[in-house]
Amino acid sequence: MYSSSSSSTAPQKFDVFLSFRGKDTRRTFISFLYKELIGMSIRTFKDDVELKSGRRIASDLLMAIENSKIAVVIVSKNYPASPWCLQELVMIMDVEKKGSLTVMPIFYNVEPAHVRRQIEKVAEQFRKHEKREDYETVVSWRQALTNLASISGHCSRDCEDDSKLLDEITKRISDMLLFSATPPSDSINNQFGFDAHMKELYPLLELTSNEGVRVIGIWARGGNGRSALARYVYQKIFKKFQSHCFLENVKGIPHDCQMSNLRDEFLIRIQGGYSKMKTSGLIKTRLMTQKVLLVANNVDKLEQLDALSEDFNCFGPGSLVIITTQDKQLLLAFGIKVVYEVECLRCFEVRQLFRQIGFRERDLYVGSELSSPISGTESS
Repeated sequence: MYSSSSSSTAPQKFDVFLSFRGKDTRRTFISFLYKELIGMSIRTFKDDVELKSGRRIASDLLMAIENSKIAVVIVSKNYPASPWCLQELVMIMDVEKKGSLTVMPIFYNVEPAHVRRQIEKVAEQFRKHEKREDYETVVSWRQALTNLASISGHCSRDCEDDSKLLDEITKRISDMLLFSATPPSDSINNQFGFDAHMKELYPLLELTSNEGVRVIGIWARGGNGRSALARYVYQKIFKKFQSHCFLENVKGIPHDCQMSNLRDEFLIRIQGGYSKMKTSGLIKTRLMTQKVLLVANNVDKLEQLDALSEDFNCFGPGSLVIITTQDKQLLLAFGIKVVYEVECLRCFEVRQLFRQIGFRERDLYVGSELSSPISGTESS
């Protein structure tokens, strides 16, 4: 975040919330899953602080659940034995009922039927709960566990090994996040000229190039058409790059924030972190060997480009930087020679498009999306 005050008023948003029994899986399966998700630039919440006996689940845990898109619940052999895991599960299922969270159960070395019917070892675990907890609490835990086990998920017994299970889980998560942001039909894209724009843009993108870092501009007077096209282009091509980042609304940076904060935030997001780090040199070193995609949307100051250029000039060969703006002179002043001009999308068409495909900040999946206060809907 840019400052302590901004971070306190703008809760973190996550793609995935991991719920698990730490003693069972933290050092094994969870560590590998978390590494894979972060490596894919999927914003993932993992609580690394063991909840101690008698301690109430922190309010920021509930906030993290409410601000996540997917909750991955890893049910291991001792997950049902933990009051803290079960209470967290109750919160997860309550948020899921509101329709703002997708829940994905993973049955790790346990039988899904035992969890759903609460028999065998699960029954033993609940008998212990009944001796220590009040009746209503245990009932809520049982119901949450039953509801979870009724959701289609993954079972470790169905995979040859954990690596296969990880591949299945990460692919499903990636597909779910991408699907939530991708326009649902080619007919809509054709109706509003997106495919026609892509035919014009593809030669400019030079996606097969492995020489240097290319910087191109997308210019239009109105903000909506330009931004919609930028999002669409990003969704179409980001898989061709090893690292990728969509900065939603660069001009929304508060005036009291220095441009160095923009650079810091970009470096944090591109490597999948969620707190300011002092390893920018290491991140830059990694990016120098990678093909990187950066889309900086709604830029309105030369200083913003200067700040970002300190990083994208260090990207690996074949990297692509796309700058969108309504100020054509800004692109020329920065020396960007390749500029695509958006003229075919009329405002009323774009508004209708937004309504049909649901381009909203909370639904837009980008590999490493810059979050509030930068991200959001810009004014034209």
